[in-house]
Amino acid sequence: MVTFFLRNGIYACAALFSLAACQSCEKPKPACVTLDGNLAWHGTNRDKLDQMMQSRGICSEGYDAAKKPVAVFDWDNTVVKNDVGDATFFYMLAHDKVLQPENKNWRLTSRFLQADAVTALDTACGSLAAAGAPLPTSTNVACQKEILTIYTDGKTTTGKTAFAGFDYRRMEPAYAWLTQLFAGYTKAQVQEFTNAAKKENLSNPIDQMQTIGGTQVVHWVRVYDQIKDLIAKLQQNGFDVWIMSASPQPVVEVWASEVGVSTDHVVGIRQVEANSKYTYNLQGCGDVPDGTNNGAGQATGNSLITYIDGKRCWTNKVIFGQTGASALSKTADEKQRQAFAAGDSDTDITFMQDATALKLAINRNKKEIMCNAYANAGGKWIVNPMFIQPKAQQKTPYPCSTTGCKDAAGASVPCKDENGQVIQDQADTVF
Repeated sequence: MVTFFLRNGIYACAALFSLAACQSCEKPKPACVTLDGNLAWHGTNRDKLDQMMQSRGICSEGYDAAKKPVAVFDWDNTVVKNDVGDATFFYMLAHDKVLQPENKNWRLTSRFLQADAVTALDTACGSLAAAGAPLPTSTNVACQKEILTIYTDGKTTTGKTAFAGFDYRRMEPAYAWLTQLFAGYTKAQVQEFTNAAKKENLSNPIDQMQTIGGTQVVHWVRVYDQIKDLIAKLQQNGFDVWIMSASPQPVVEVWASEVGVSTDHVVGIRQVEANSKYTYNLQGCGDVPDGTNNGAGQATGNSLITYIDGKRCWTNKVIFGQTGASALSKTADEKQRQAFAAGDSDTDITFMQDATALKLAINRNKKEIMCNAYANAGGKWIVNPMFIQPKAQQKTPYPCSTTGCKDAAGASVPCKDENGQVIQDQADTVF
């Protein structure tokens, strides 16, 4: 063929011209994928989400497949209706899955558990099982109720404070306590009863309740079709999608498959393991080391979870590889921050404030997130009612400028936006 072209100059010239033209042409950009038009979104939210995917995704100028834009979702009441941590905990109490603590020492289970709570748990549960054995919570209502009340109310059944001494911007001790009560189990064992709880809660009708400790608690969960579609379309548009949850790591891993997110893209409350079993101690982030607790008042770490400032920390640590105390701070380089974030609660505020392109707030009438969303600093916030059983309108404005938020000590303080400015009171307009 080479000889033929050399003897026929005209054809050789045409072939070379064709080759040069081919080398100079650009590959066509992939088409943008848009959200399902049959699924209802509030106002112009669908259009804004589609525009964000178009401007940052595979069909945008400068898209880099080696450095995909990141999207981060809270889980409970953001991706699903109701709380999968609660669902798992209620299942544990109904099926004798809570273990008597090591040495029957409840102090091991949380460094913030107060003496009154320890006494209440010893009284209600101490004689029912050997250390490390399952407590018969399915049949012993007193033990079941004491554990439930401490978890749901943060108090004993006699009204005594159960947890104290923690940083309200880093820790919700009841959330952590659920995770810490997995101590003694392997990951496979926890995920076995998580799967059982998941099956029950997905199959139960909406509004199904169950009785735990003499109290009616929720017994159903649903995945939001709109969020499942959004996650799928973000992935198809070349985004790197993550879950950032204040529910336990092994629990959210089980549920994440419902929306096509792999387990290595899930960040929940993470425990220290020993001999392939969970311990009472929590993994650290930022300036907080992995936890230790001798059950006699000496403890380190165990003081920060994926909660408010902890969600920022774990986002920076796991997704962007930032280590040390700086992981607790907002990263100045926008290329090292998530493009998109979605949440429903005050626990989500810092990782949502850090998003650079768009921030989706699901309205659950939570003050700090709604103050920020309605104030809309930078024009990047959008608000959507809950997709199932949306909350009614809050009739009075959110007290953003005075008492809408909490500081590290738990005191009510003014709310501030991502620029550090005090937010004026905001009316509830999307419901």
